[in-house]
Amino acid sequence: MGSSEADEDQLLKSFLAEVSEAERDNEVLRILGCFKLNPFEHLKLSFDSSPDEVKKQYRKLSLLVHPDKCKHPQAQEAFAALAKAQQLLLDPQERGYILDQVTAAKEELRAKRKKELKKDSASKIKSLVDEGKYEEQFERSDEFQQQLIIKVREILTDKEWRRRKMQMRISEEEGRLKKDEEETKEMWKRKREHEEKWEETRDQRVSSWRDFMKTGKKGRKGEIKPPKLKTEDPNKSYVQRPVKRN
Repeated sequence: MGSSEADEDQLLKSFLAEVSEAERDNEVLRILGCFKLNPFEHLKLSFDSSPDEVKKQYRKLSLLVHPDKCKHPQAQEAFAALAKAQQLLLDPQERGYILDQVTAAKEELRAKRKKELKKDSASKIKSLVDEGKYEEQFERSDEFQQQLIIKVREILTDKEWRRRKMQMRISEEEGRLKKDEEETKEMWKRKREHEEKWEETRDQRVSSWRDFMKTGKKGRKGEIKPPKLKTEDPNKSYVQRPVKRN
């Protein structure tokens, strides 16, 4: 550890020693009251803060609300929120996603301001004369930064809402597919059971058919059948003779 880092560490320890319990409690409440989708707010950092600044600020605030140092009942929750904020801002993909929304928010605010300048001739002329410096100065102002924070909240909220709706639809579709799969499995199960029962009764069905073929030709016991017509009987006594008419 270099001398500058050691001095900074000692300064931090001195600062924490002077912090009152009330100040620690207030910081816990501030963290828990932050907009949950913006990790920059949890760490009280501007959107252009570097990863090194993120680490330093996390260390400072985490020691302030650490459950071993802070007696507030929600200190652990605040401590976890800070840890998550640092994790998001040190992750290139997550950090890039948030900064993309910041860029989108700036573009919206710039477009809005451009429309406003068209109505204000004096401001428009000053903007042209300063060759953009007037706008750069405005974007560094507290007014613009506050507008930016609010606009970023709006965009992140909208994105998160869309993500959750999409996730809900995906879950519903997965549930429907799972239900269809279970119904298909049940259908095939019933079909197999039917085929197995059909195969089990095969011998019985064959035997019943054979019995039917035997008893069907002989007739049932006690059944009276009509006499067969014997056309080759020489007497032909039963053949009806044609009736002679006058």
